[in-house]
Amino acid sequence: MEAQHIVQLVEAAIAQGGRLVLQHVNLRIGTGEFVYLIGKTGSGKSTLLKALYAALPLAGGSGMVAGFDLKKLNRRTIPLLRRKLGMVFQEFHLLEDRSVYDNLDFVLRATGWQKANMRRERIHTVLQWVDLPGVDDKYPHELSGGEQQRVVIARALLNNPQLIIADEPTGNLDPDTSDEILLLLRRLHKEQGTAVLLATHDYRIIEQFPARIIHCRDGRIFDREDVML
Repeated sequence: MEAQHIVQLVEAAIAQGGRLVLQHVNLRIGTGEFVYLIGKTGSGKSTLLKALYAALPLAGGSGMVAGFDLKKLNRRTIPLLRRKLGMVFQEFHLLEDRSVYDNLDFVLRATGWQKANMRRERIHTVLQWVDLPGVDDKYPHELSGGEQQRVVIARALLNNPQLIIADEPTGNLDPDTSDEILLLLRRLHKEQGTAVLLATHDYRIIEQFPARIIHCRDGRIFDREDVML
């Protein structure tokens, strides 16, 4: 993969459940680029994202993500790839019986951070980034939906990802809170230099916060300039 590209797929094919969902996928995402992924339900958006974080193998073609060859991944290297990625989904997937601090500490422990003082410093840093200082001892049920999604974004940032993959991150949020989350992701993208690939059905936020758009349609991927919404 060329250094300036965090994602590079060439004639990739991706199948799920024995069915070919996407084919002839040619996609490049630059290091530090912000990109929207759009398409109807069932068009293959989530399938594409799953291939990028190695939840689905490529059925054909080639692909590189964050310096990893998707065709050569194995049980040992998949976790290494995922440490370079930050994952944000529509569902928060926070551990309800643990505080915000313990949710984040769990991830750091699982990814090899052995020193408690370094974990503490990192947790406080990412909570500052997402404008949630002082929520360490709160539990997820004590937070609003927008605050929980900010914790999820903080969790995604813990290991300095090169790419944040966000699958409908505002799907469960009201418009005002959705705007806050988009502004946060755009700010982090600019300040941290992190690439963001964001799948969404919400064309309102695309119009309000414009960026490059790629479109899943008819089993293919198109750049926005090639299609009309």
